[in-house]
Order: sequence, then C-alpha cells, then structure tokens
Amino acid sequence: MSLSRRQFLGATTASLALLSVPAFAQSRTFFGIATGGTGGTYYPLGGMLAQLISNTAELPDTKLSATAETGNASVANAQLLGRGEIESAFAAADILDAAYKGVNQFEDGGPIENLRAIGALYPETVQLVVRADSGIATFEDLKGKSISSGSPGSGQWQLLGDLLEAHGMTRDDVSEDYSSFAQSVDKIKDGNLDASLITAGLPTSSVTDLANGHDIRIVPLTGPAIAKLQEAQPYYANSTIAAGSYKGVEEDVPTLAVRAIWATHADVPEDVVYAVTKALYENTETLGQVHPMGKQIALDKALESVSIPVHAGAEKYYAEQGISK
Repeated sequence: MSLSRRQFLGATTASLALLSVPAFAQSRTFFGIATGGTGGTYYPLGGMLAQLISNTAELPDTKLSATAETGNASVANAQLLGRGEIESAFAAADILDAAYKGVNQFEDGGPIENLRAIGALYPETVQLVVRADSGIATFEDLKGKSISSGSPGSGQWQLLGDLLEAHGMTRDDVSEDYSSFAQSVDKIKDGNLDASLITAGLPTSSVTDLANGHDIRIVPLTGPAIAKLQEAQPYYANSTIAAGSYKGVEEDVPTLAVRAIWATHADVPEDVVYAVTKALYENTETLGQVHPMGKQIALDKALESVSIPVHAGAEKYYAEQGISK
C-alpha cells in the first residue's frame, strides 16, 4: 500500500513511538481514525484503538501504524470517508445510513456510495443537559431558551430539528448555539447558555466536568412525542441514564440512544481492514479499561444497526468467527 502525502505527514510523533521495530527494518502503512471533539467519547476510545492497532495488528512485510485524529463527528466524518481523505472514522448509525442513501443532511451532495462498515461499537446516549436552576424540566420548556446543537448539518443539529418537530416546535422557538460539547458546557457554567444537546457514550467527560462544579439536570426524553420521533427515525432506541452516572443525577432518566459505527471506505485494502477489525474485537477488554463504553463493544453485536455494506476485510474476519449480517 503506497502512502499519500497526507498519510505520511499525518503520522504523529506519538504514533511513531509505538512502532516496535526500526524504520529501516520494515515499511510502514499508516491508518487514520477520525474521531470527534475532546469532550466526547469518540476521542479517548479512538486514541486507545489507534494504540491497539499499532501494537497488535499484523500485516505481512509492513508495520501498521494507526493515528487518531480529532474531528467534527458523524456528518463531517462521513464526508471525509466519501472523499477518501481518511482511512476510517467513527459515526452514528443513522448518519451513515443517510450518507449512503444521500438523504437528510446529504441531499445536496448526493449518496456517498463508497462507505463501508467495519463494525458496531457502543450505544451513544442522547443527553439534554441543563443547570438545575434553569427552570427547564421538560423538552417543551426549551421554548424561548438557548440550546447548543453542534455545527449546522451535524448529527446533533439534525437531532434537535427532529426533536423540535416531534414536539410541535421549530428552530424559531429556540435560540440555537453551534458550540462543541466542551464549549457548550463552558457557556452553561458561565450562564451564557441554557441547555446543550449531547449524544455520546456514558459518562461523557464534558458533562462530568459540568456536574462536578454545578448542580445539573438531565431532561427526560420520553412520551408520545418521542414515540412519534422513533416512528420516523427507527435508529433511536429507548435508553436510560442510570442514577449516579453524574454527580447530582439521583434518579434514572429515560432518553434515547443510537449505536456508534466504525466505518471505512471501499478503497482501503482488504488485508488492512481485516487486521484492524481483528485488533478491535480481540482487545475489547483493554478498551473497557479506558472508558466504560469500551465494555459495551462486543463481537456478538458487531453488525447491530449496520445498514451500509460491510467492508470485505471485516466480512472475512466475521466469517471466520461464524458471524454474518
């Protein structure tokens, strides 16, 4: 596999330090993983996965060296894959489905038909976070309030629009902010933002940070409006934020979740994808030590919520394990 200039320049000093052999002894194949912002779950898991690949994945006659790169999450990551600018990325299942079909946020650009799945990761939980003294106890209470939904066109942005529509509201009913998870939490701390919509694995570091310094409330997402949303968007499953997930959250909170998927594109070689798939599912225990969501990555759920084609390299590994889509 030849290296592009981006791949070569994208190799960080940290990733090169993971190589266990001298540079002159083996050629190197670089493998990028686009994750998300530092305040979410994609970032820490992506970093650990990159280390696992670099330390355990095997290819004949070359050393596989992986790097995790911060990104703008699902929509941007799908577009990166579509352009072949990264070898792999984390994205929500519903966003990958929309990208492959060319609908919703992807209508203007058309279908991204080179998307391929490596495997399912963990359920991402929808968290509508406010300060306890905000006066916001239900979704309808957001009317006239400010809320962060991430960058326009992102999965978060689409979700807020869907939630507003399901509750008989529009974007004109709220003051929308486009901050990242970490930025939105800082604004809530300072009293410059009323709410943040965050979809990530539990616990989410930015929410933990907020809860450790302020009394918070996570607004329930349940009832007839949510059932209506699920009819239109079946990828969203009922979920629960357990009491004790964050400081001050003393009761279970009903909400939604969507599974995160590790995706690639059709031009990544089969042997490379086979090697990284094997590295993931044979080291889930190690990932679980980095973040609680790592414990929910399991081989028997590897194809759950996967609607786009599975890459041939991943299919080969699953076939060896007796798993089929």
